[in-house]
Amino acid sequence: MGAMEQLFLVPSSWSEWKEWFRDGAPQLAGIVIGIALLVIILRTVISRVLHGALARAAGLRKDNADSVERRVDTLLATLNWFVTIVVVFIGAALALDNLGLNVSALVASVGIAGVALGLGAQTLIKDVINGTFILIEDQYRVGDIVTLANVTGTVEEINPRRTVLRDANGAVHVIPNSAISVATNLTQGFSRVNVDLPVPYETDIEKAIAIIDEVCAEVAAERSGDILAQPRVLRVDGFRDNDVTVKVTGDVRAGTQWAIAGEIRRRALGRFGEREMRLGKAWVAPSTEVPPPDPVTTGGATHQETEPADRSS
Repeated sequence: MGAMEQLFLVPSSWSEWKEWFRDGAPQLAGIVIGIALLVIILRTVISRVLHGALARAAGLRKDNADSVERRVDTLLATLNWFVTIVVVFIGAALALDNLGLNVSALVASVGIAGVALGLGAQTLIKDVINGTFILIEDQYRVGDIVTLANVTGTVEEINPRRTVLRDANGAVHVIPNSAISVATNLTQGFSRVNVDLPVPYETDIEKAIAIIDEVCAEVAAERSGDILAQPRVLRVDGFRDNDVTVKVTGDVRAGTQWAIAGEIRRRALGRFGEREMRLGKAWVAPSTEVPPPDPVTTGGATHQETEPADRSS
């Protein structure tokens, strides 16, 4: 009982409770309100400072507005998470002290449990360390399309403990930062169109390349805002059983490579059809000609058909 009294210094009589409500309750309310206001103020200040600093940095590096906004969102989410945890922890300590909890005695009494908790929190510590380096090095941002731990998707949330991705099927993947050994960012800075078009061997390859470059020029003209280096035929890339592969590459604005690659494929297919040429495996239409009659079968049939007529005569 003596240990509990040292740990919890709670009022033991009605007069002590009245004294606490008179002196302690307003202090507790002030602590709660002060912590809430401090969190709001710190978040506002951090947001303004980050927007200003990153806007100036973006001007020097010539980053686009979308990239800057994603960077701000990523850092804001992380800093807000960290600030909230620290401030709430301090507020909780003040509130417990106000409620009569002997915090120093509590810390001493849970020392062994703290050691066990520390050993069990090794993965959490690794998550936080990895997450901090991810943010400092700007490996990826909210809104980027990345591949992490064999999962590809759009980054929806980053904090020092985890990264949240949403894949093309709409599924959400929560990945601990300690599980990320290699981060592949598909939409940072710029992206590259990389299209392989199969052309049958019997096709005039020079004519096919000219048609593909013509299609690429049309797409680049229509989507000039997304094109950094016009896509064009790079080389004849390889040979397969029934066709040769023509590779098309070009630099485009980050995140637009899939739409532009799909448009190039669609137009190339249509343009080859207009020129009575084909993409892909050569296909031979089944013959519609009537095969010549078999002389043995025909002769037998004629003999059978004419024999009754001879007998009637």
